Amino acid sequence: MDSSDDEDEDEPKEPFSSTSTHVLEPHDLPSREDQRQPPETSEYDTDVEIDDPNKSFRGVTYQERYLQACEMVGVVPASYFLRNLEAERVEMNHHGLGPKGARAIAIALVSNMNIISLSLKDNWIQDEGLADLVEMLRENYYIQELDLSNNQLQFRGSEEFCKMLHENAALQVVKLSGNAFKDVSAKHFSEALSVNFKLQQLDLSHNAFCESGGVYMGQMLANNEGLHLLDLSWNHIRMKGAVAIAAGLKVNIMLRVLNLAFNGFGNEGALALGEALKHNSTLLHLDISNNRINNEGAGRLCRGLEVNDTLRILKLSRNPLTVEGAMMLLTAVKKNTESKLEELDIANVRVNERFLDMLEETRQIHPALEVSYAGVGGFISKKPKRRPDPMKMIQNYLDERKLRLWDFFKNMDKDGTMRIPVSEFRRAMQQQSNISLDRSQIDELVERLDKDGSGVVDYRGLVDTRKQMMRNQRRRLRREESRQKKEKHKSERVLKTFKKAVETVTPHNSVVLSQDPKVLDSQPLEPRSPHRFSATPLNSWYQAETSNTGNRSAPLISGKGSRYPSTRSEPRMATNIMLSSSLEKNSTSEPKLSSKVQAQSQFTTATSGSKTYSSTTEPRESSDSQRPTRPVLRGVSKSHQSKGHYSTSIPQRKMRSTKLVKRTVNTGKTDSTA
Repeated sequence: MDSSDDEDEDEPKEPFSSTSTHVLEPHDLPSREDQRQPPETSEYDTDVEIDDPNKSFRGVTYQERYLQACEMVGVVPASYFLRNLEAERVEMNHHGLGPKGARAIAIALVSNMNIISLSLKDNWIQDEGLADLVEMLRENYYIQELDLSNNQLQFRGSEEFCKMLHENAALQVVKLSGNAFKDVSAKHFSEALSVNFKLQQLDLSHNAFCESGGVYMGQMLANNEGLHLLDLSWNHIRMKGAVAIAAGLKVNIMLRVLNLAFNGFGNEGALALGEALKHNSTLLHLDISNNRINNEGAGRLCRGLEVNDTLRILKLSRNPLTVEGAMMLLTAVKKNTESKLEELDIANVRVNERFLDMLEETRQIHPALEVSYAGVGGFISKKPKRRPDPMKMIQNYLDERKLRLWDFFKNMDKDGTMRIPVSEFRRAMQQQSNISLDRSQIDELVERLDKDGSGVVDYRGLVDTRKQMMRNQRRRLRREESRQKKEKHKSERVLKTFKKAVETVTPHNSVVLSQDPKVLDSQPLEPRSPHRFSATPLNSWYQAETSNTGNRSAPLISGKGSRYPSTRSEPRMATNIMLSSSLEKNSTSEPKLSSKVQAQSQFTTATSGSKTYSSTTEPRESSDSQRPTRPVLRGVSKSHQSKGHYSTSIPQRKMRSTKLVKRTVNTGKTDSTA
C-alpha cells in the first residue's frame, strides 16, 4: 500500500452534510442477501458486513445511511432522528412521518446497534409503513422497547406484527394503543403470544376489542408464560369476554399487572374475577375502574379478596359504589389475615364515620393499607320503609280475632242500611284502639272506598278494596320471587360459564384437550390450534375408553379419526390384528378349526345379507342412512326373481337364509367327521 494511501487514511474525515459532494447512489446500497453475508476479516461480528468492497458500508455512518434512505424514498430527513441515531432511546412522537418516513427509518435501523428503545407514537404509519418496520425488526435484535401507539395499524398491521413476534425474541415492551384493533386482531395476538414468551409488557388499550376479543385474550393469558403486564383498558370487553379473561387469569402463573379499566365487566365480570382471585397467586395490581360494578358486584368480588394473599393494589374508582360497597370491601380485607393489600382506590365514594372506625380497626391488622376515598359525609342509602296498607292492617286485625268483614262493618252500621257516611266512618276508625291508623292512612282508605265522591262508604266497596289489596300483595310477592330467582340463575350461569371457560383454557399438562367432532372432521388437530377446544378430565377420558372397549374394533381405533392417544390404542390395535391374522390362518387350514367355530362363523357370514363380512374386513356402518339399498329393477319377471336373484318378500328371504344355515351346519359336521 502506498504512503499516500496511508496519509489519506490518517487524515480526519469531514462531517457529512446534505450539501457534500460525495453522495452514494441508490445502486451502491447493499442488498439484504449481501448484508447477511459475514465478512472475511473483521474486528467484530455483525450481520451487515459484506465481502464486496465496492458495496461496503464500513465507511458510512448511521447518519449518512439515513440520508441516503430519505433520498431513495423521497422524504425530508428528520433532524431529531439524525442527532439521536447513536443514542439508546429515540422518541419520534408526533412527527408526521407517514408510511414513507417509516420506511426510511426502517432502512437506517436495519444494522443499528445503539438504539434500544424506539417510540414512533402518533405518526400515521398505517399498515404500509409497519410492513417495513416489521422487516427491520426481523433483522435488528437490539431494539427491546417499541411504541407504535396511535398509528392506525388496524387489521393488516396486527397480522404482520404478530407474524414478526413468532420470530423476534428481543422485544420486551410493546405499546400498540389506539390502533383500531378489533376481535380478529385479538386472535392474532393470542396465537403469537402463545408461542412468544419473551415479551414482558403489552399495551393494547384504546382499541375495539369486544366479547370475542376478550375470549381470545383469555386464551392467551392461559397459554402465555412470559407477560408481566397487560393493559386492556378502554376497550369494549364484557359478558363472555370478561368471564374468559377471568378464567385465563385463574390459571396464569406470570402476570403481575392487569389493567381492565373503562370496559363493561359489570357484576358478572366482578363475580368471575372474584373466583379467579381465589386461585391466582401472582397478580399484584388489578385495575377495574369504571366497569359498571355496583355494591352487588363489589360483594361478589369480596369472595376472592377473602382468600387472596398476593394482591397489593386494587383500583375500583368511577364505579357506582356507595359506602355500603366500600364497607363490604373493607370487611373482606379485615377477615383475610393473610391479605397483602396496600392500596384500595375508591376515589369517587364518600364514606361515613362508621367506615372510618372500621378502617382504623383494619389497619391494626394490616398497617400498610391505604384507602383513597372522596371524603366524609356519605350515607348508607336505604330504601324508605313501605307504608303499611290500611286495608291490610284491618285484615290483620280481623284474622287475629277470627272475625268476618261483615261483623266489622256491622258494628259501624247502626241503621243496617249497608251504607255509612264518610264522617261517621272516620270517627269509627279513629276510635278503634286496636287498629293504629293515623290521619293520613284513614284519608287514603276513605279515598279508595269513596271513589265517586258521594260521601258514603258502602259494604260492597269495602269488599272490593280488600280483594284489590290481596291481589296486589300476591303480585308483589311473585315479582320479588321472580327477581330473586333471576339473580340466582344469573349467578349460576356466570359460574357455569366461568368453569367451562377455565376447562377450555386449562394448560395441556392437566387435561386432555380434544377438539370438537365437527372441527376434527374438517381440519387436522394441531398442538396449539386457535380453535375452540372442549376439555375432558383424565379420569372421565379413562372411563370413556374402558367402557367402550368391547364396542370398538381395530380399524376404528387405529383409523385417522381416532381421538385417543396412541399409547392407549396401540395394545388394543395389536391384539385385534393378532386375532384377525389367526382367523385368516385358521380359515386357510380347515382341519385346525373346530366344527362349532366354523359353523358360527359361517352363520354370521350367511345372515349378514348380500354382502359378507369377515373378521379381517371393516365393520359395517350401523346407521340406516349409510346402509346400501337394494336396486329396483323394472321389467324382471317373477320367475326370474323366484330363482333367488332378487327376493320379493321377507318370508322368502328368511326361508332361504334358514336353509342356507342348515346346509352350512351339515357341511361343517361332515367336514369335522372327515
